[in-house]
Amino acid sequence: MSDFYDKLEVRDPAEREADLLATLPKQLVHAQTAAPAFAEILAGIDCAAVTTREALARLPVTRKSELLERQKRQRASDPFGGFSATVRGPAMLRVFASPGTIYEPEGASRDYWRTARALHAAGFRAGDLLHNSFSYHMTPAGAILENGAHALGCTVFPGGTGQTEQQLEAMAELRPDGYVGTPSFLRILLEKAATLNMALPSLTKALLTGEAFPPSLRDWLAERGVVGMQCYATADLGLIAYETSAHEGLVLDEGVLLEIVRPGTGDPVPDGEVGEVVVTTFNRDYPLVRFGTGDLSAVLPGPCPTGRTNTRIRGWLGRADQTTKVRGMFVHPGQVAAVIKRFPAVLRARLVVEGEMADDRMTLHVETPADETLEPRIAEAMREATKLRCTIVRVAPGALPNDGKVIEDARSYK
Repeated sequence: MSDFYDKLEVRDPAEREADLLATLPKQLVHAQTAAPAFAEILAGIDCAAVTTREALARLPVTRKSELLERQKRQRASDPFGGFSATVRGPAMLRVFASPGTIYEPEGASRDYWRTARALHAAGFRAGDLLHNSFSYHMTPAGAILENGAHALGCTVFPGGTGQTEQQLEAMAELRPDGYVGTPSFLRILLEKAATLNMALPSLTKALLTGEAFPPSLRDWLAERGVVGMQCYATADLGLIAYETSAHEGLVLDEGVLLEIVRPGTGDPVPDGEVGEVVVTTFNRDYPLVRFGTGDLSAVLPGPCPTGRTNTRIRGWLGRADQTTKVRGMFVHPGQVAAVIKRFPAVLRARLVVEGEMADDRMTLHVETPADETLEPRIAEAMREATKLRCTIVRVAPGALPNDGKVIEDARSYK
C-alpha cells in the first residue's frame, strides 16, 4: 500500500458509493439540527430519508453568495451566518477570513482540511521538510496545507508570501524536500534562484493550488528537477480533488460527495458534461450541504491509471456565474435553465449576447430536432422570463460546445 495513502483509495466503487450514501442522511440530519442556517434551508425536509443521489439532487443548492449574505445579515449575533455547528473554544482552533468577508472556522480534528491525501499523492512522506508559501495571515491557505502536512508526519517551514530572497535563503540552508503554494510563486522563486546562481538540489516535488497550473509550467518545473502536482481545494470545503502521478485529471477526495450541475440550477448533468461543482462534505464542525463552489468542471470516464478507484474530474475549467446585464436588465443562467426545462425537446441551450455599446442583442441557440412551432414558443418564454426580446436559433444536437457556458457575452465595446 506504499503508493496509496490508505485502503479507501482502492476500494470497490460500489462499496464507496454505499458508504457515502449510508453516511449522507446522518450528516444531513446533523446539519439540520446543529447548524441554524441549514435548519432554515432544509426546513420541512425529512433528511433521514435522503439516501440516494436523486433525493440529494432535490435539496436546494447553497452558493457562496448566499453564505456571504447570511453572514452579513447576522454579523452581530453570529459571524458564521448559522453555518457553523461548533462554537469557540477547544473545538474551534482558529477562525479565518476570506475575501468578501467570509469567516470560516477550523475544527480540532486531525487533518481537518483532508489535504494529507493530496500531499501523499504528490510524493510527500513522513520526515520530509515542506516549504509552505501560502499565506498565514487571515486566510486559511497556509493552515490548510500545514494541517495536512503535520498529519502526514512532515515538518513545515511557514514561508508565507513575499520576501523572495529571504525565502530562498531559508531554502538553501534548510534544504526542504518540497514546496506547497501557488505555481506562479514557485516559478518566481526558481527564476530568482537562477539569477542569484543559487542551487536548490533538495527541492524535487511540489503540491500546487490556488490558480491555474498549465502543462507548459509543469514542463518548465520538470526541466529544473521539480515534479509538480496540483490539487483543488477551497476555504469552505477543504480538499475536493487531487492529481496523481498519472497526470490524467484529478481524483476526488474520499471525504466529499460531488455533483456537477447545470449552472444556475441544482440539476445534475450527465457525466462528461461541463457544469458547476457542487459538494456535500462530511465535516461535523462545518457541515456544508450541496455547496455550490461557482467553479466549472466535468467528470472524466474510467478510473485513474494509478489504481485509485474514485471518480475523476477534469479540474478547474472556469467560473459558473455567467450573470450578465442586457439593456439594463440582469439575465441569469437560472432564467435560461428554467425556460429550457419547459421544453423537453431541447437538449442543451446557450444564450449569446452580442452587439456594441447600447445595441445589445440576445440569441438563444438550442439543440433540438426540427419543430416549426417550438422557436416562437421559446422566444415568448424567454421574453416572459427576462423581459427582453430574444432570437431563437435551432442547431443540431451536439453542435454546442461542452464548456459549461449557459450565457456567452460576445459584445464588443471598442
